[in-house]
Amino acid sequence: MPSHPLLRLYLDAADGIFPPVDGGVTVLPPLAGGLECSVAFTGHAVVATAVSADDVQGRKPDGYGGSMAPDFLRFLAGSAGWIGVIDATLVSRGTGGTARLAPLDDAYGHPRIRYALDVRTDVKVFGDERGLVAVAGGLAGRTELSIELNDVGEGGRGYGRSLIADALTLVPEGEPVFAAVSPGNARSLRAFLASGFVPVGSECLIRPARDALTSHP
Repeated sequence: MPSHPLLRLYLDAADGIFPPVDGGVTVLPPLAGGLECSVAFTGHAVVATAVSADDVQGRKPDGYGGSMAPDFLRFLAGSAGWIGVIDATLVSRGTGGTARLAPLDDAYGHPRIRYALDVRTDVKVFGDERGLVAVAGGLAGRTELSIELNDVGEGGRGYGRSLIADALTLVPEGEPVFAAVSPGNARSLRAFLASGFVPVGSECLIRPARDALTSHP
């Protein structure tokens, strides 16, 4: 399957190369699996959708936050479509070597893993007594990981950071690996930042349900 053009933008961002800071919006084709998205970089937005570029631009989104406005996201999704949360997009690189986490074949009923199975591909689950890690093909085909501690009341003991560090051994050395973290989940966000992840933008996944792909008033 050919890669989605958004993947190239993510890989460039991992290398510190970003779209122009011009307030503009780039419109790309929809993602695989019936998903679409709105993505924000600094001063530039990218929308992957089956809606025509003219219709998208007619709604006057912009690269300064307008592509994440609730009314614009509802326009993309249609009246009955699903709109995910707005996440911060973070990136680091795999460390490779000997994997420090074992597969968890009995964790696929976990809510976090069910969500991963719904919006990602090739989901693999690992973990230990601290919690679990999902490594998958994420938005636009990027390598993506997410974590969940078994005891969220154990904050401050470094379990999240140590689990992330071990999760990076599951990704080949030097390969970009992304994480989507809700800004409101401050504990998780701090753990990823402390583990070497850096922010490159924000994102919102959408599963649209539209009556027709025609111009909207």
